[in-house]
Amino acid sequence: MTPLLDTRLALPFRNANYGIYAAGNAVSLIGTWMQRISVGWLTWQLTHSGLWLGIMSFADFCPVLLVGPIAGAAADRWDRLRVVKASQVISLLQATVLFGLTALGRMNIWHLVALTTFQGVVTAFNQPARLALVPSLVGEADVASAVAINSVIFNLARFLGPMLAGLAIVWSGISAAFAANALSYVVFLAALTRVSIAAEAVPVRRRSLVADLREGIGYTAKHPAIAALLVLLIAIGIGGRPLNDLLPGFAAAVFHAGAGGLSLLASATGAGAILGGLWLGHRADSSALTRVAIGASAGGAIAAAGVAATDRLAFAIPAIIAFGFCVSSAGIAIQTLVQLSSDRAMRGRVMGLYGLIFRGAPAIGGLSAGAASSYFGLRWPVLVGALFVLAACAWAWRIRAKIEAALSREAPRSGA
Repeated sequence: MTPLLDTRLALPFRNANYGIYAAGNAVSLIGTWMQRISVGWLTWQLTHSGLWLGIMSFADFCPVLLVGPIAGAAADRWDRLRVVKASQVISLLQATVLFGLTALGRMNIWHLVALTTFQGVVTAFNQPARLALVPSLVGEADVASAVAINSVIFNLARFLGPMLAGLAIVWSGISAAFAANALSYVVFLAALTRVSIAAEAVPVRRRSLVADLREGIGYTAKHPAIAALLVLLIAIGIGGRPLNDLLPGFAAAVFHAGAGGLSLLASATGAGAILGGLWLGHRADSSALTRVAIGASAGGAIAAAGVAATDRLAFAIPAIIAFGFCVSSAGIAIQTLVQLSSDRAMRGRVMGLYGLIFRGAPAIGGLSAGAASSYFGLRWPVLVGALFVLAACAWAWRIRAKIEAALSREAPRSGA
């Protein structure tokens, strides 16, 4: 075994369920990133508007604002594996319709918004169950490593998916990328049929869904560490992640690099994120995770400003690699801390709120940045967003001792 895969990063694969799940998930995520990049490029082709890029991001992410908390409560009541399976079937249907309309030349911006919103609803409902499923696949001792591995898989797909999407668009058209995503869901569904969870790992039924929802919100809001970490996640989503949504505009209007340039930028982000996941994977149980989360968030903001400050693709690539590295490291650190400090009985609801912020904050940020780009250009929204993230990092740094103390107190109760 190579040093890279030694110790922590290899531990979750001791469980066959996790290995099967991770393999199928990897294929599905490559397809997802192919579709995401292709939707962005198709949006730019149809409208040549930064505002529409923001609207498309909002359509993708905004459903979680309504669905996320309910989905989190459901993930604590229902069979999480069945929720994930059902979500993949529905996503397969959405990708098939997207492919059909595009291949037949019937696609317009309104169809694209509607299909993106629909998929946003499915993803919002699926995400809490998908996140909360991981501890059932690996056991509590390997949760931190599994979170890091999941991030590596996600960002490996983020690296490969845009490259494959660029090749598909150049060689066969955008519809080919949508077809590839549909096939990726078939692969993941086949893998899920081979995953089985022990009876004691299946969530139990509770009181009313509304009571569970209220209890989860109260628990999260009153937990000093989880609440503070989620505030930092909000800042990253609103101020930092909209750079990803504006990349089609940067590729076409700033760097004059076309679809190939877009796939290169998106893949560079993914490459940096992979490095971040691998680096942090060996520190998954480090007591310094809070400081990693804050420092990496600040580094991502500075890197995003660097991308916005140049008009040369050769300079933007290293900056966006650093951006991907920092955002990935911050995200892994925050999710690991939130997972491990949440009581098992609350984990689905906490991850539902986590998912609401993870997808909802970029919806607000993407729409705001896209609207602002219509008046101020593509650069200024990214620069202002970076300043917002830095301000949040300064606040979190001031209260880091309080966060670390709360995490230390809750650590013994986070298992079971």
